[in-house]
Amino acid sequence: MDSNLLGGILLQQLFNELVKCDVKPFLSKHGFAKKGLNFYKTTESLIYMIHFQKSSGNSSDNVMFYVNCGIYAAELAQIQSREILTTPKEVDCHFRARIGEITESAPDRYSITPDTNMDDLRKTLLSELEEVNHFYEKMNSARDIVHYYTSGPFLHLGEESFHLLLQSNDVAAARQYLKALQEKYGTENRWTIFEKKYQAIFHKYGLEFHTG
Repeated sequence: MDSNLLGGILLQQLFNELVKCDVKPFLSKHGFAKKGLNFYKTTESLIYMIHFQKSSGNSSDNVMFYVNCGIYAAELAQIQSREILTTPKEVDCHFRARIGEITESAPDRYSITPDTNMDDLRKTLLSELEEVNHFYEKMNSARDIVHYYTSGPFLHLGEESFHLLLQSNDVAAARQYLKALQEKYGTENRWTIFEKKYQAIFHKYGLEFHTG
């Protein structure tokens, strides 16, 4: 067998063993169940997921992977008029982030090479997954997801956030979010597109469109 091919297979085995023998037992203790390279934890209102994504740039001497984090809320899916999912993919999640956005110590991507100290990688990865779990423990509802993005403020999930806030009659929070978005993005050309969408949402709930 070609030595490069053999090396790639061995590194791939190290990755598989890392996920199966280390990550799976660790996340199982926190209530996650494994499905392929996805780990799911389901509560009454949310589905938490951690996805291990292999890099398309892998080679015989370097197996790279990303750790993607996501939280899915059926309540937000209903606002989006989408089908309610029980095993959402990462792209379906309402909160989405690479692990490095949750824990600053995490790299953009992890790498396994012939020189990698697997004990060090294992300890580092599990420590960072522990931080993700702590972050997830603070996210208990669709409102928590909305709060994360409105406190940014971020445009992501903007329409859903306004719907959720106005449905719960939290007009003050909705106007505060709108004002923050205007201050952050108001000078950009695309803002008029978002502004029209948000105006329609306010009108749907019988409210004037202003930030005061």
